[in-house]
Amino acid sequence: MASSFGTALRVTVFGQSHSPAIGCVIEGLPAGFSLDMDALRAFMARRAPGQASWATPRKEADEPKVLSGLNQRGETCGAPLAIMIENTNTRSGDYDDVLHVPRPGHADFAAQAKWHGHQDVPGGGHFSGRLTAPLCAAGGIALQMLGARGVRIGAHLLQVGDVFDEGFNASSCYAESAASLQAQLDSLADGRIFPAIDRTAGDAMIDAIASARDAQDSIGGSIECVATGLPAGIGGPMFDGVESTIARLAFGVPAVKALEFGAGARVAGMRASQNNDPFGMVDGKVRPLTNNAGGNLGGITTGAPLCFRIAIKPTPSIAREQASVDIEKACDATLALRGRHDPCIAPRAVPVAEAIMALAVLDSWLAFPPQTT
Repeated sequence: MASSFGTALRVTVFGQSHSPAIGCVIEGLPAGFSLDMDALRAFMARRAPGQASWATPRKEADEPKVLSGLNQRGETCGAPLAIMIENTNTRSGDYDDVLHVPRPGHADFAAQAKWHGHQDVPGGGHFSGRLTAPLCAAGGIALQMLGARGVRIGAHLLQVGDVFDEGFNASSCYAESAASLQAQLDSLADGRIFPAIDRTAGDAMIDAIASARDAQDSIGGSIECVATGLPAGIGGPMFDGVESTIARLAFGVPAVKALEFGAGARVAGMRASQNNDPFGMVDGKVRPLTNNAGGNLGGITTGAPLCFRIAIKPTPSIAREQASVDIEKACDATLALRGRHDPCIAPRAVPVAEAIMALAVLDSWLAFPPQTT
């Protein structure tokens, strides 16, 4: 079972949470692109653990080491690009209690049912959110390549518990809406650590996370991600669509439980006259004037902002006592977890959403580009 995805751009993720290292191999990158390693490190640092009270205290440098795929000038050379990230701060003893007592909400039981004790349990093994680090390494490279094509990608925490940030203004192609959206993206890139547009909402989110942590619990959230500057015509129908490509990547992240584009689930309560996006001429190009479709129709980009939202479940590993079973003894058991876990996964998953968008868009662009006339 290969942990791989992609069509023209093929990415394989390897490693486990407590293995000596994790990493990725990227095939199909266009040759001749000069990789900015400092920018890649800065992007990966946004996902790294140990940032603040709302994240796990596990400290990892997440230093990407490029093993192959670059020439002496630091440019992509056409060969597969391999990146390794060492695991330097593992505490496998924290997981002794879960070797035979699966954690509710985690993949422990499912892995046991499939591999009958041969799976790597500490830290969640290959099911761990730790594997989003190499996903961000690959996504960070895709972000740079798309940036050179005039594409900008950004994400923010839309929700934590019952606290909401303001949403992206991705509702139309009009100049006013585009300027407002760029201003929102600029605000998120101003060096702030907590990824909310509205700082007051961000402070309330941090308080909600602290409350869950103090109760020996965790809390869920949602992330909104947008890509601007995309031409119309990227992607293909059915299984080759940008929605399909994003969905496969998104649900490869263990904590993602829901995904929607544009108006999303709200379309169930709409009439076509409310949901349809009328067309008009914007800056000399045909564009949808509203964006309920979220930037794509039939799986193909429309030139409007491509926008999706993902729902992130609460961290399954909590200190509060939960009911489980002892698999070896075949009896009921309880479990209260030790260890270092995020009281909310969503803040550190924001750059992961950007990586998902970047990889999906670059793969779709390379595999199914707009047709020239």
